[in-house]
Amino acid sequence: MATLDELLKINGVIAAVEFTADGKLVNYKAKMDMSPMLAAMTAQYCATVTMMFNTLAGDFTKLSKMKWVPQQGWMYAGGDWTVATGGNKGVFVETAKADFNQLFQALVGNGTVSRKTTRSRRKRA
Repeated sequence: MATLDELLKINGVIAAVEFTADGKLVNYKAKMDMSPMLAAMTAQYCATVTMMFNTLAGDFTKLSKMKWVPQQGWMYAGGDWTVATGGNKGVFVETAKADFNQLFQALVGNGTVSRKTTRSRRKRA
């Protein structure tokens, strides 16, 4: 998993936060004017949504008989921005500039789907 400094080097990323499972801010770095209060609110938001997805993924795994756990990360995109998390780190990224494969690799460290794999899957369908 990438450090906050490494996350900020990814194209489009303007802020990166590290948070605890209960939503406390551990650290943050930003290329924008991000106040400590906004960073703390971001940490709380990321942890809360992560907890919600952990619960939903566990329940959905039981209902669907599909493996949805353990959670690797999540993202939300709206307007011009995306929030993406992996583990205990989250980033704000300009959606139009984002390379989501690179971002997922940096946040999670595995699980990216290559274009070659995607094409192979399409041919079989």
